[in-house]
This record gives sequence, C-alpha cells and structure tokens, in this order.
Amino acid sequence: MPKLSTTPSPLLYADSERDANQLYFTGLSVPDPFLAFGVGRKKFGVFNALEFARAKKESALDVVLSMEEWRERAQKLFPQSRVGTAEIVATLARHYGVGRFYVPDDFPAKLAFDLIDLGLAVGFAEGSFFPQRDLKKPAELEAIREGNRCSALGFTAVERILRATTIKGGRLLFERRPLTSERLKFAIEVACLEAGAVSNNTIVAGGDQACDPHCRGNGPLRPNDLIIVDIFPRVTATGFHGDMTRTYIKGHASDEQRRLVATVHAGQKLGLGSIRAGLNGRRVHESIVALFEKEGYKTTRDEHGSQGFFHGTGHGLGLAVHEAPRVSASDAILKKGHVVTVEPGLYYPGLGGCRIEDVVHVTATGCELLSKHPYRWEIA
Repeated sequence: MPKLSTTPSPLLYADSERDANQLYFTGLSVPDPFLAFGVGRKKFGVFNALEFARAKKESALDVVLSMEEWRERAQKLFPQSRVGTAEIVATLARHYGVGRFYVPDDFPAKLAFDLIDLGLAVGFAEGSFFPQRDLKKPAELEAIREGNRCSALGFTAVERILRATTIKGGRLLFERRPLTSERLKFAIEVACLEAGAVSNNTIVAGGDQACDPHCRGNGPLRPNDLIIVDIFPRVTATGFHGDMTRTYIKGHASDEQRRLVATVHAGQKLGLGSIRAGLNGRRVHESIVALFEKEGYKTTRDEHGSQGFFHGTGHGLGLAVHEAPRVSASDAILKKGHVVTVEPGLYYPGLGGCRIEDVVHVTATGCELLSKHPYRWEIA
C-alpha cells in the first residue's frame, strides 16, 4: 500500500447532469451519482458497467475505474460489512495513498459521516471548490456566448408572437385564443430546443406577478402590463448556460412605466460601464442602488414583502446558472476571466416590474458583452 499523502485530494459524489463541479471535473454528463477524485494531477472516476465504456471514450478523466471491481475489493477489505459507497472510497484511498479528502459544501452528509467513521479525514473546501472554474477560458466564453444566442432566439419568438397578438375587450388574443405566460414559455422552449439548448424554469411574468423576481408566471397576460421574460437555457453539447432578461409591454406604456423602464436601463448601463478586473462588485451594486434612489425609486420592506431593488445586481454564470462571483451588497473582487450577469430591476405592485439582464466577461480594463439582443420593449 502506498504511503498516505498529507495533501488533501478532491472527492465528489454526485451526478454530473445537475452538479456543475462534477461536470467540470469529469467532462461527462451522467444522470446518476458516481465517485470522482483526484490524486496529484490525475483525475479518477468510478463507474458501473452501464457507464464504464462511455466514460473511457468520452470523459476528461485520466483513469476510469470499474465500480464492480472496486466493490469486490472493498468486500475483501471489509469482510464483516455491508459494502457501500463509503467502504469503496476507503478502499480506493488506501490503494492510492490518499490520507485526506476535501469535499464541496453540498457533499452528501451521510456519506461524509460514514467516511469519518471509517477513519478518513474529510474537510470542506473554503470558497469555490475548483477556483479555476470561476475564470473562464476562451472555449468556455464561446460556450456561454452560444447559450446567450439561444436566449436571444427565445426573445425573438416572444416578439414575433406579441406583434401578432391583438388587443380585444381588455384581453390579449393570439391565434384567437388568450395569450398566456404558458404559451410564450412554450414558444421560447421550442426555439431553444431547435437551437440545441434546453430552457427550464423560463420566466414569463406579467403585471404584479413580475414583482416577484423568480415567479415563473402563469395565466393570461394583459394589455398594457409590463412583462418580464428571463431565459437561461443550457446548451446540450457543452452544459454551459446563457442568461438574459428583457421586459416587454403589449399595448401602450404609461409615463410611469416608461420612466421605470428608462431608469432600469440607465442602471444597467451604469453597471456595464463600471465593471472591470480589480473592482469590488459591491461598488457596482451600490452605484446602481444610489442611482435608483436619486431617481426616487426607494427600496422598502414590510410584512407583505419587498418593493424597489431588493436583489443583487448579478452573479457568475457558467456550468451553473448561479455561481461565483456575486455582484451584490457583499464583497467580491472581480477578476479577469470572471463571467457575470448585470441585471438590475425595479418592482412595484400596481405599477409592475422591470428587469434587464446581459452577460459580460470581465477584462483588465472593462468588460466584454457575451449577450446581444435589442432592448425594444414596447410593442403596440
């Protein structure tokens, strides 16, 4: 048995369809949880017979191991035990000389306790599990740009439908039927699928529904209401996301609505113009808050909820829709290679909500847009 190393090794147990760290580490999309770990510079994965051959052909791992083989080895090492994942990890650790593991903060709690009970040292990573994942390489930037191209196709579908929609008797009618959030979401999802991406949990929220920023929206949309459309598809081939938001109105906006949208757009321009490497994201957020307050848009909270600008300005984007860093009231120094959204919003029940979102790549001197779609919002 090799001498146990005192250098902590990364350990993951998750499926890679939902877990961004697992997908980043292994480069393989697998729907069920599996083991992956590192030893020195080598990356290992343990797969059952269903995935073993595919992992050898398609993964980014240096070593692909058979779950069945290592289960048998674990049974020999722990003859009195009912062998499970923890015993297999312990057997692997002994064979490869791993003395300590570090795991992400969403690692399965029971498995962590089982490993500790078997005498393994397990600690949690501080900050990002793979810090290098936060800094996007050129190919990853292109993958995110592709995700946003798919988002833009969704907005194009929305605009086509809104232009073809008629206003009759206080209702929006498309193809002689009431236009609903569900119909617009279906059109968005079809457009993304045709482009090679999957758009889950798409937001199409009108009127006061839009004042809850993560309300997906449901039911009939109404004339002259602001409609927030937030599209964040995942590109099937790469696993990377796009994330863009536009606000629309079918009909004619009031002066109050126009002023609200213009203020949000000004806030977004301010954010886009100030982002650069070395800047604290909190300063970007605070500058937008100050602009909104100067324009008379206060943020308040009461027993019914919040009004105004009550979420962060942005978040990291990549293999996960929300990842490091945050651009918010918390400190986070922006670095060259970060990719973040810039998405200020204002929300006032009775008036409506507006959010405008784009994605940027942080550079030494500023930022580069990775998303592109017009801001035309009023469709008569």
